[in-house]
This record gives sequence, structure tokens and C-alpha cells, in this order.
Amino acid sequence: MSDSAEFIEPMPDAAPVDQPGAQPPPAPLQTPRSVSRRKRVLLAKPRGYCAGVDRAVQTVEHALDHYGAPVYVRKQIVHNLHVVRSLEARGAVFVEETDEVPEGSIVVFSAHGVAPEVHAEAASRNLKAIDATCPLVTKVHNEARRFAAEDYDIVLIGHEGHEEVIGTTGQAPASIRLVDGPDDVPNVEVRDPERVVWLSQTTLSVDETLQTVDALKVKFPKLQSPPSDDICYATQNRQAAVKAIAPQVELFLVVGSANSSNSVRMVEVALAAGARQAHLVENATAIQPKWLTGVTSVGLSSGASVPEILVSEVADWLAEHGYGDLEEVNHTEERLVFALPQELRRDMRLTPKA
Repeated sequence: MSDSAEFIEPMPDAAPVDQPGAQPPPAPLQTPRSVSRRKRVLLAKPRGYCAGVDRAVQTVEHALDHYGAPVYVRKQIVHNLHVVRSLEARGAVFVEETDEVPEGSIVVFSAHGVAPEVHAEAASRNLKAIDATCPLVTKVHNEARRFAAEDYDIVLIGHEGHEEVIGTTGQAPASIRLVDGPDDVPNVEVRDPERVVWLSQTTLSVDETLQTVDALKVKFPKLQSPPSDDICYATQNRQAAVKAIAPQVELFLVVGSANSSNSVRMVEVALAAGARQAHLVENATAIQPKWLTGVTSVGLSSGASVPEILVSEVADWLAEHGYGDLEEVNHTEERLVFALPQELRRDMRLTPKA
């Protein structure tokens, strides 16, 4: 793994529940929906920022502090409009492509990762590139390059057009075949059914990904799996917390942006797990009071790129509408922290602030 993927291990006494695939038993809820009539909010934990998002946002903040504004950021650093607007107010300039960045400037690559040609283009324009790609995405990039070098066809499970999928496909474009869910499996063609491996976008629904893998195994009996789960620990933990709460509520609210894959998946998971209705809301102003008709219990969580202030504002809105009894349901403790990108840490250590 590259320097940009360096991470800080949890403290020795940390429980190993934030490793990919960890699924401890959900915390028991106090009262089933059929018995309790008090208006309450069941607040999921974990929720909000994952280690990769926290690292990416801090990367832009530290870059602004160290180099001074402007600092250019290719694409949204994370998929949340509130975060983007907050960083813009501090001097970050968001662009779609590196050719929009003035030559010789500083550019940060988003948490979703980029293809090798983006790095090459930045170098050709004499840009100082800081790679904020989530280390768990970097892991998938490394796997794609390794399997391609071993002459495997790689079936990448993911959503066409998503930035992470574009970045991963760019690692080995001649070897990767994209499949978008189990219904897309019949369309997948490979050179040699004996040498096929699957990888996935890190922010997918765990259940749907497994369904896609099962369908792929029917078509390609020799299909190999990656060495470890590609769906990140935070995505799995947040979906598991939603599953624990959803059967107990009539309404589930997920705070997140519409272009946030992991947030959208959480809404789908809530509905599949038993919530009568579930909605994705950018912030408290997006809540429609009619959703509360006949509702006594509300589930609340947020996607992995959502700051806690937006969740607090939704909880306050619900309290103002009679749902002041808030209970946090702790499913999993997360202690994983990723180090800042190596190139930024080096500059912060060796040179004074701008």
C-alpha cells in the first residue's frame, strides 16, 4: 500500500469490532413498537463520519492552514453539500477536472480515488497533488492492479458513473468488467471463465452485493473472491445499526446527500429491514411533516460523509414536533483513525505555514 494509505491502528484495548465484516449482536431495544406509544427517536450509533471521510476533510483543512487559500479540490472531497460549502467558505475551490486548476497550484484528490491518468495530468501541469483517497479504496485499487497483472478478468460490482468506480476502473481498464447489481450479471462477458475475480465499490449494500456475488458464482463457478471484504467497515457498521432499529420504527430518516452512495443504501436497508417508510434528507429543512402522521417511533442515522451538526439539527426538529424522547442505540464502537496523506504530513513537518 502507498504512503497515502498509511493508517493509525486502534489503541491496544480497542475491541476488534471495526474490522471489515465484524457483526456483533445488536444492542437490545427497550420496548417493541407494538407496546410503546410514547413518541421517541432511536438514534443509531455508529453514524456519520467514517475514518476515511474524517481524513479527507482534515486534509483540506490542514492544507488551507498550511499553504493558505486557495487550495483546489478535484470533485467533491466527500459527497456532502454542507461539508463542501463549509470548506469553500475557508478558501477551498472545487473543480471537476485538473485542467481547471492553475499551473503550479495545490490540488487535493477526493476520498473516492482517481485513475492513474489523473495523477499524470497533475504532474504534467506542475501541480502539487495531495491524495486524500480513502485507504480502503486504495486497497481495492491495489487489488485491481495485482489481479490484472496476473491476467485475471475482474468483475467490479458497483454503480456506473460513480467516482469511486471510475477511479478503480482506471487502475486496469482492459481487465475490468462492471456489473451493477444481480440483474446485470447476464450481461457480463469475460475472456476466460477459469480466471475471474470479483471486487466491489466500498459503499454498496452488503446484502445486494452478496446477491450479486451469488449470481456471478452461478455463471462463473470458478469465480474467486478478494482477500478480504471490499465493502468498508463503516458502511457495514452503519447498515447493521439501521437493521437493528428499522423493525422498531414506523419512519426512518437518513441524513445524507442524494449523490452519497452509502447514504442511499442505508435508506434501502431500512425499508428492507422493516421500517414502514424511510427517507433521505439533506438536512432538517427537507423533512416533510406529513411523514409523521401516525408515527410514534422514528429511526435516525446519517451517511458516512455527514457531519454530526446536521444530525443534531434533525433531532432538534423532531423534538420540536413532539419527538423529544431520544434514545441512542449503540451497535458498534469504532476507533479506527487514518493518518493524513504522507505528502501533506511531510510539508507540515519540514516547512513553516504560508
